[in-house]
Order: sequence, then structure tokens, then C-alpha cells
Amino acid sequence: MNPAFDFRKLFIFDLANNHQGQLDHGRHIVRAVGEVARVAGVRAALKFQFRQLETFIHPAHQRGSTAKHIPRFLETKLSEEDYAALAQEVVSSQMVTMATPFDEESVGMLERLNIEVAKIASCSARDWPLLERVADSNRPVVVSTGGLSLSDIDNIVSFFDHKRVHFALMHCVSIYPIPDEHMQLRQIALLRRRYPGKVIGFSTHELPGDTQTVIAAVALGAELLERHVGIPTESIQLNKYSSTPEELAAWISAAGRAEKLCGVDGQRPRAAGEEEDSIQSLRRGVYARQPLKEGTALSTVDVYFAMPCEDGQLSSGEFRCGVVLSGDADVDDAIKTASLVRTQDVEKQNLFAAIHTIKAMLNEAHIPLSTDFEAEFSHHFGLAQFAEWGATIITCVNRSYCKKLVIQTPGQKHPSHYHKRKEETFQVLYGELEVEVEGRRRKLLPGDTLLVQQGVWHEFSSQTGVIFEEISTQHYNDDSFYEDKRLNSIPRSARKTVVNNWGRYQI
Repeated sequence: MNPAFDFRKLFIFDLANNHQGQLDHGRHIVRAVGEVARVAGVRAALKFQFRQLETFIHPAHQRGSTAKHIPRFLETKLSEEDYAALAQEVVSSQMVTMATPFDEESVGMLERLNIEVAKIASCSARDWPLLERVADSNRPVVVSTGGLSLSDIDNIVSFFDHKRVHFALMHCVSIYPIPDEHMQLRQIALLRRRYPGKVIGFSTHELPGDTQTVIAAVALGAELLERHVGIPTESIQLNKYSSTPEELAAWISAAGRAEKLCGVDGQRPRAAGEEEDSIQSLRRGVYARQPLKEGTALSTVDVYFAMPCEDGQLSSGEFRCGVVLSGDADVDDAIKTASLVRTQDVEKQNLFAAIHTIKAMLNEAHIPLSTDFEAEFSHHFGLAQFAEWGATIITCVNRSYCKKLVIQTPGQKHPSHYHKRKEETFQVLYGELEVEVEGRRRKLLPGDTLLVQQGVWHEFSSQTGVIFEEISTQHYNDDSFYEDKRLNSIPRSARKTVVNNWGRYQI
């Protein structure tokens, strides 16, 4: 497998038969679309289609055939020497060379011409002799999925994974051009969910003037885009789904705008300064409704909420009943955050915030829980430090065998400890887990497992947030022994909050 090739944000320009069997016209198209890519500042590949027509077409159809496609293939034939010249033109235009071989002999031609990337057309995606030959070519591969069932795509993904082929998938509809009702763009999102870690693209055959479809495709997660290209002349008429250089430039521009509109994927970015300022200017601040004395535990009877919210002032969203004033306040005075004493109840807001994050992580990981479970919040150094030191443990079953889900929010650490009676195995389901076992550090990714035997020192943490299964022998509450000896002397009830379900009114 050659994983060094990056499929992301690659624009594929399919020359197909639009060279019309004329080397000079093919060169003209390559140079023109290469210039479009250069001006747009995008990374592009120019794709050929290879067929060894002497063997690809049955002898009875070599002359006078009325079968669909065959006359055009024969009329637009180029020699291997012609394709070598075009490939050199692609390299000179600073584009990636790419080709779709339709037969095994054409894979050999692809190799002889040192074409960088191979493409599997939708019509060839179940052609197993060809797929075997392409897999042996030791090249990155792009696979179109037009007309395939999910079972067909599953087979291809498993085959190329087994063969250690570096590949990407393209949502494609093999209708030329594609009517809107057959576009099925949500298949892009489905493929992303079904094949995580694979780059998913869109091979498009809509009308050349349509720039809305590519915006929707990018919004749904397409990271690789393909378009047929050509140039009409007085004697050459383009088909209805191929783009001229001018139309191609507009299409690339629309894809670039979609990237800007959609922003980052997989994380929630911090609000821009301009957005924060806008929101802050509309927030309500907390003001004293009546004269208040130092030590007052505030409630909604003591305060009111109004604009503006000044710098350093407690906002209505931050207010919680029970916060204590550390100084006096007159009527209509702004309640400043610096003038408040946080109580233990306020500290528990850390726990509530963690619960909200954990529930969202479970949703994102598609891990459902039953309506009857026990949640244990391990806050080894107190609730105030739970965001840094701690873990949430959900007990699924605890008999002679035990299964738990262990969840850490981003940045949480669990201190070094061992068990005398329990042996446990971790398996990561979501996120990344940093573990240290007897002083040796390693990172576990989804699917990875780790055996921790009795008496073995271990600690773990996560920068990304993590959910992992702990499968073990029976768990005992007095069977954790910590490297930090202070923890061993703290009552278990002081460093753990155990509730049914998410606790709600039990915390």
C-alpha cells in the first residue's frame, strides 16, 4: 500500500474521448485546464481512459458495429505514443497523471507510462479480473460507485483493504447528464459514515453550467471532485456533461466557496472575535435589585437581569442561585464575578457540565445506554479539579465477569494505580487513549486493546476525549491502590460520586 498519496482536495479532470483522437487537440485541452487549475490555485489531476481496442472489442465489432459506444471508441483511438506525449503535457502543466484502465492490458500501459493514479470506472467495479490486476499495480486508486449496491461497495472496500491498496471512493450516478431527482447526494454522507477513514468524493455528470450541485456535495463531505472536460471547435461539439475551461473555472470557484461556507469538519471552532463581541453586546448582566450585604447567598429575589453586560460582570447565563457576595452592593449595582465566592454547589456545576459533554460523546460515537445503569464519577482530587483529574465509569454488568464503559472528556487524566484482585482488558471505542503501563507509554486508537493484569501499575489520559470498554474479572470497591498515597487514605465516598442513570436530583 502507498498511503503517501493525498486524495483530499484533488480535482480530477476527465479527458475521456474528448481529445477526439487528435493528439494536438488533446494537448490543447490539457494546457487549457492546467491553466485553469494554476489560476485557481488548486491541485488537479488529468485523467485518461485506456482501452486496448484490438482485444477489448470483439472481432465481429471491429468494423461497422452498431453497439453503443464502440464506434466512438474506434473513431477516437490514440496510440500509446500519443498518450505518452499527453502524459508529458500533464506533467509540464503541473498536474497529477491519472488513467482509467478498462482491461488488464491497459493496466500494463498505465504502468509503462508511469501514470501516478488509477481509476476504477463504475462499470468496472465488479470486474474482478481487472480489479485484481489494478491491485497489483501498486498505485493509489479511486473507485467510482455508480450503479452499485452497498453490498457491492462493501466487497470492493474489503478487497482493496485486504490487498493493502490505498484508495478513495467516489459517489457517482452513471447517467449523462444527471437529472436532479437521481443525484442522491446524501450518499456522500452515508459512505463517510459506513467507511470511516476513507476519502469520499463526488464524480459529477450534471450540466456544465450547474455550480449549485458541487456546493451541496462539498457541504455533505465530498473531498475529491471529478468533472469531464473538453473544448469545442467549429468541427467538434462537446457532450452535455463536459465542461469548457470557462465552465470549469466557475465550478472550481463554487467548490472553493463551499469549503469556506462549511468550515472545519469534526470539531466546533471557537467563535471569531467579531462574533464574540456581537454576542457580548446583546447579553444581559446581573444587577442588584436591592441593597445587598456581604455574605448574601444570591437568589432571583435579590437580582435582576438587564442590558448591558459590562466587562467583568456576571452574565445572566452564568448566574446560579447560591453564589455568595464577598462585598456589599447597592441597588442597580452590577454584580462582578470578582465579588463572588463559589460554593460547593457551584463546584458541582463541573460535574453537570461533564455529564452534558459525556452524553454528547456517546451520541457522536453511536453508543446507546440502557435506562438502568450506574454512573460513577471519579474526582480523585475534588470536584473542582474534575475537568483535569477524573473519569466517568458506567457499570453495565458486575458479576464474576464485569463490563464497564470508561469515559474521559478532553484533557482528563486518571492517576497511577493497580488492582490486587481484578484483571482487566481495555478496548477503545471512540477517541484516543494515552496509557502508561509500568512506565511504558503507548497510544490506543479505536479497536486497540490492552491487557492489565493484577498488580500492574497503570494510568491513562486523553487529549481528544475517549470512550473505552473495560472487560474484567469481578470488580471490588476496595481493590484500587494509588501511587499517590494521599488518595489511599481518602474515603471512597469523598473521591467518587455514584448515582443511578445520570443522577439528576441525586447529585
